Amino acid sequence: MQKQSRIVAGLDIGTTKICVIVGQMNEFGNLDILGMGTAVSEGVKDGVVINIAKTEQAILQALESAQKAANVDIKRVNVGIAGKHVKSFVKNGSITRSSHDGEISQEDIERLTNDMYRTVTEPGNEIIHVLPQYYNVDSEAHVKEPVGMAGVRLEANFHIITASPNSIRNIKKCVERCGLVIDNLILEPMASSLAVLTNDEKEAGVAVVDIGGGTTDIAIFLDGMVRHTAVIPFGGDIITQDIKYGCSVMQQQAEKLKTGFGSCMPSKIPDNELVSIPGLRDRASKEISIKNLAYIIDARMEEIIELVNMEIVKSGYKGKLAGGIVLTGGGAQLRNLKELFEYKTGFDTRLGHPNEYLGKIQEDRVKSTMYATGVGLVLAGYKPLDDRDAYYFSEKESVTSVAKAIPTPEAPVAEAAPNVEKETTDESGFIGFWKKAKGLLVDDFDDKSKY
Repeated sequence: MQKQSRIVAGLDIGTTKICVIVGQMNEFGNLDILGMGTAVSEGVKDGVVINIAKTEQAILQALESAQKAANVDIKRVNVGIAGKHVKSFVKNGSITRSSHDGEISQEDIERLTNDMYRTVTEPGNEIIHVLPQYYNVDSEAHVKEPVGMAGVRLEANFHIITASPNSIRNIKKCVERCGLVIDNLILEPMASSLAVLTNDEKEAGVAVVDIGGGTTDIAIFLDGMVRHTAVIPFGGDIITQDIKYGCSVMQQQAEKLKTGFGSCMPSKIPDNELVSIPGLRDRASKEISIKNLAYIIDARMEEIIELVNMEIVKSGYKGKLAGGIVLTGGGAQLRNLKELFEYKTGFDTRLGHPNEYLGKIQEDRVKSTMYATGVGLVLAGYKPLDDRDAYYFSEKESVTSVAKAIPTPEAPVAEAAPNVEKETTDESGFIGFWKKAKGLLVDDFDDKSKY
């Protein structure tokens, strides 16, 4: 009988919703969703926590639902981060090995990556990800996997992603006040990509466009590697605002109009379709033209698509994306959005549902595009962001645990406790390296010597 995989929890702190998803990898290599919980997000704006108390309350509500559904006590979580404060740039780094005869080892790769976490950034930015591109080994250029090669000078270009320290600390404070510990802090479009992309798409070249409530996040992959990331400060919320003022309705009514009747292509809507909206007190109801609603949505979506296209051009990979565009996030559910993206960008486009690696699920709604980030955060406990880091994840499999079983007649805590004790105190594998390199876990947040 195969050893049971550990349980992992993902926490998606979004602009419109807070979501906690709990999962466990089964013997077939698929993710079983044990439980999930959601809550309305009222303390987050444009992907950034602006109200600690409200965000904490929403996290606790989602956490309680997820724990009850999964019958586990969650202690550690993988947390997503997004927002217009997120930036990225490319930086070259190198090390010189002392041995001329020995092979390049995984420890050499670790040392080079560690050095890049000490890169000086602009004031107000803190490194959250260091992602290697191709390596150069002495005179050999564009080496994808240098481990095992002979060489003295190891060099690489790194895609470095930064975020605001204050935003990181606010997330940390909310999570900590809920009695949780951050296991990994992950850029949300990268988490989403784990849930919606195939390995073939990553190799061929693909752009993930995650349309959230506050922002639209982009991650471009080629040759199996992250090549470009960007955050556009517009998302589904600004469309709701446009409807609110364009149709002179309440915020809640605008959101219902968008999700229930919204379309991105006015040409596909009959002229005579109307929807009746209840009026305010002692006022008559109001009739809204579905075609006019589509014009409002289309105008804003065309602006967002143009910004997405500009980022793809800016990345330098516009002509290399054989996999086209994969749309995910709550905003991807707008009717005719796929067709509009194809028309405006010229790329083949598909909707990215987080069911590429799912096994058993408790609720069908987890397959919706709006839960791609949450599912990806759980998968991040089992899969590396870069497939070349599989060595560390083989170590992590045996040392990390984020949840333990709640005592029940079927699952007594006495059986679970010894493994939990061993797993949560051992930091010898990937987690130990991650702590040293990033200094972003709760225990290390205020230790500036880590940077």
